[in-house]
Amino acid sequence: MWKHQPRAFLMSCAKSILLISFVCGLLTAEADADETIQQQTVVSVARIWDRAEHSAFTDLILFDDDLYCTFREGSGHIPGRNGTIRVIRSQDGMNWESVGLLSEQHVDLRDPKLSVAPDGRLMVNAGASFYHGSERKRIESRVAFFDSKSERFGPTQKVTMPDSIITGHDWLWRVTWHDGWAWGCVQQVPPGKPRTLQLIRSRDGIHYDHVSTLAVDFPSETTLQFLPDNTMLAMIRRGGNDPAGWIGQAKPPYTEWNFTPSNKRFGGPNLVQLPQSVWLAGSRGYGKKATTELWQLDLDTSQFDHLVTLPSSGDTSYPGFVVDEPNNRLWVSYYSSHEGKAAIYLATLRLSALQKTQP
Repeated sequence: MWKHQPRAFLMSCAKSILLISFVCGLLTAEADADETIQQQTVVSVARIWDRAEHSAFTDLILFDDDLYCTFREGSGHIPGRNGTIRVIRSQDGMNWESVGLLSEQHVDLRDPKLSVAPDGRLMVNAGASFYHGSERKRIESRVAFFDSKSERFGPTQKVTMPDSIITGHDWLWRVTWHDGWAWGCVQQVPPGKPRTLQLIRSRDGIHYDHVSTLAVDFPSETTLQFLPDNTMLAMIRRGGNDPAGWIGQAKPPYTEWNFTPSNKRFGGPNLVQLPQSVWLAGSRGYGKKATTELWQLDLDTSQFDHLVTLPSSGDTSYPGFVVDEPNNRLWVSYYSSHEGKAAIYLATLRLSALQKTQP
């Protein structure tokens, strides 16, 4: 019917269509602008494991094209029944199977962390606490490796460190591989003595050498990352009367450090670099209620901007990160008790939305 209409009428209709399209475009842009970062970013959140009485302290990694998530299973946060380390696997982030359960008699295994060694093996680190009743008498560190052929983890092994730094309460909390070295910070909590933080490194993930002592008051859990120029970053949880977390930076050989107090208190800190040089941190948020939060780190100031609060409350935090740039997503594992007992959750976030938050 259009070919029989007067030319003026057709032009009027065309202009009307263009105007409507323009207005719709403006409305869509305004709607997008009105959305919070949280609304733009969070695609989905799912509870992926809750079979134990208490499941907590997660980490996440992509290995051989599968997602691996690890966490502690026990009867409570601490001390409770001695903890075991569960490792689960998924091809799609929705359907999960258990591929390992690490345990030691009379030992509380805690806070497992995943990494891939230079020889291609999946590695899990954990703390090993020894209790007499509710009193912790000793802390050591453990490591185990996944055998891809047998589809099983080997036995846990004791992590060794130089006798010169051993206190009997020595916990290698997280390992980061860089240029063929496993780097990590050992939090030392000897009863009745000041806490200390030791930087160590290893070629095999089992036997470590001492590099330096970090001059941090009341140090605790520490995550390490590296800049392209080999500068080492440290995101350090602290306690005491002033529990603000610190950001440390050091050039090779990592014996001289600069520390800056941040504007956040940390709990289960993790740090990952996104594409376009955005540094994303995850931690417990200490507001009116405990939550698991994601923040953006400004490297120049060591300050954080809040981005996302994941569904969480109560006993919660300890996120793990996997960046999946080809599919425009960031996976975040964490635990929370907001739906009852502490369980394991996986959040899927839109990577492009997080990218827009950079200054």
